[in-house]
Amino acid sequence: MDLATLWFFIVGAFFVGYFVLDGFDFGVGMSLPLLGRSEVARRQVINTIGPVWDLNETWVIVAGAALFAAFPEWYATLFSGFYLPLLLILLALILRGVSFEYRHQREGLPWKRRFDRMIVIGSVVPALLWGVAFGNIVQGVPIDADKEFTGTLLTLLNPYGLWIGVTTLLLFFLHGVYFVGLKTDGQVQEDAHRLARRAALPTIVFAAGAVVWTVVIAMERDAPLLWAVIGCGAVAAVALLASAIANARRRDGWAFALGAVTIVGAVLTLWTALFPFVMPSTTDPAFSLTITNASSSDYTLGVMTWAAVIFLPGILAYQAWTYWVFRKRVSRAHIEKADAAAAH
Repeated sequence: MDLATLWFFIVGAFFVGYFVLDGFDFGVGMSLPLLGRSEVARRQVINTIGPVWDLNETWVIVAGAALFAAFPEWYATLFSGFYLPLLLILLALILRGVSFEYRHQREGLPWKRRFDRMIVIGSVVPALLWGVAFGNIVQGVPIDADKEFTGTLLTLLNPYGLWIGVTTLLLFFLHGVYFVGLKTDGQVQEDAHRLARRAALPTIVFAAGAVVWTVVIAMERDAPLLWAVIGCGAVAAVALLASAIANARRRDGWAFALGAVTIVGAVLTLWTALFPFVMPSTTDPAFSLTITNASSSDYTLGVMTWAAVIFLPGILAYQAWTYWVFRKRVSRAHIEKADAAAAH
């Protein structure tokens, strides 16, 4: 395997990490109005991701930086052609981050509800648009001989792109509800179990359709990793069904872990269907961006490989330590006790 191919899969691994970790953040944010029946309940839901959401979000920065350094042609075409949806994602992430920080700055209910709505919007928009973006990358977009995107925003809003967008939104939502069930107690936990049961069926339907549709696209393209596309799709499907069963049996840890496996399988299904392209052209296959014609020099990729070997283990260890420190459930009693102490 040459360095360009290696980095294609490393960038894919970064996006897998991002969607697994920030994916449940999005799901928690989307579930806030459904699980937060009272102010204490809303604080329980928000506090499940309070210590980790910003750390999870850094994975997209790492993925974007790796994409820029390893595949500058891909980065240039992607960020110029998908400028508006990526800008909307960025604005939504900023809106969500600001809301987490400012929500508790005042005690008034209208103030808190305003930021609660921003958290929901800042979670729904990225969950949907990331799927739309990746669906279009896999399916292909109009690219000319100068490697420039020639479509519009409406070009991206095609049936496959929107289907993948709705699928990622539902997968992230379910993953987040599993996380709330894992990290809370009392009524919020009960409501999370119930909500996950209701959300499982539409998620399974859309995910199954996404896998079948992606396999068909890979077959039409004679994808060299078709076996991996089918295998990853099957893993995602089995894990999704198993997570729903685990939730029904109140096995919160298993439900969340299997939800994570589902997202890993789903992202890898798309990523392996894309190989060896990075952005197929629907204008003319000769205009497509591939791993070979979009990558940096071997020297650059070599330096990046050594940097990844040296620094990535430390980053992973730090994140694992953070999750270990904040591993306990966010209990209602703890929040009420903190409120009583603050009142005195």
